[in-house]
Amino acid sequence: MTPIYQTSTYVQEAPGVHKGFEYARSQNPTRQALEVAVAEIENGKFGLVFGSGVAATDAVIKLLEPGDEVIAASDMYGGTYRLFTKIFEKFGIKFLFVDTTNPENVRAILSPKTKLIWLETPTNPLMNITDIKAVAAIAKSTGALLCVDNTFASPYLQNPLDLGADIVMHSATKYLSGHSDVIQGCLVMNSPELREKLYFIQKSCGAVPGPMDCFLVLRGIKTLHVRMQRHCENGEKIAHWLRKHPKVDQVFWCGFEDHPGYAIAKAQMRGFGGMLSFELKDKGDAATRKMLCSTSLFALAESLGGVESLINHPASMTHASIPREERLKIGLSDSLIRLSIGIEDADDLIADLQEALEKV
Repeated sequence: MTPIYQTSTYVQEAPGVHKGFEYARSQNPTRQALEVAVAEIENGKFGLVFGSGVAATDAVIKLLEPGDEVIAASDMYGGTYRLFTKIFEKFGIKFLFVDTTNPENVRAILSPKTKLIWLETPTNPLMNITDIKAVAAIAKSTGALLCVDNTFASPYLQNPLDLGADIVMHSATKYLSGHSDVIQGCLVMNSPELREKLYFIQKSCGAVPGPMDCFLVLRGIKTLHVRMQRHCENGEKIAHWLRKHPKVDQVFWCGFEDHPGYAIAKAQMRGFGGMLSFELKDKGDAATRKMLCSTSLFALAESLGGVESLINHPASMTHASIPREERLKIGLSDSLIRLSIGIEDADDLIADLQEALEKV
């Protein structure tokens, strides 16, 4: 097991001559081991870990300058939207939100000022799929960077660097950790120049995780493959069951063959994951609230990707920071319910959902 180097500073051989580590904000052996590990599982050359997924995203945007433009997916995690619009817009960076499921929408607004394209695929929470290869080609035509938030898929199911992305971002809080006991983010890239720029930001801004958190994510990565297999199996079974339930309306899961992005998902992913969203046929607030508050195995909570199953209301929880009119434009209704399918017995999870639906 990798030791937990619970130290803030390191003995030096002489003034300015260190033994590889000088100060824990800059380097830590436990963190270094994790950074190597996340790079390897994403088929990348360099990894950097941060105090949260938002901190990792923050570092990427700090590569930019006032006047630069970012093209971002209109369907995205609310915390990312908040960071872009409430923090960085006031520094003169312009964010253009577009439906990236059609790459031509990206091309249509591309300009010499576009320095970064930010994708989620599958998206949070509507499970939309974007063709990473196609957008990567568009980005390269003008020299813009492409960063892909790969949190929902995890490195086990999808590797965006292999598809042309420049940077991969993860909220390691989710599937990489897998046990809902740590907050962390990471970036993976192949370019030495990009790594040095992002390392300088990491070191200078200091949004780094502690060694204990790094140890926990290293532990989580050891079981990522077996957990993802079970997440996928349970997700598929529950998605099909929900779709047939008389009280359920639309189910958002990219593994359905009639999903608009199914062919692309099948081509660029090795499985469809354990995330899905759905709406009840009764879209009233009372019915939605009753469903959310009536499960026992599914815990009503923020976040996702842990071994336990979670039920979530994006409009009031994970995506509340996005203005309601903007949520409605992209199809994120007040009645949408998001599930993070855990690794419990699938029949037990279905029984829990059935019991809750009977109360609606």
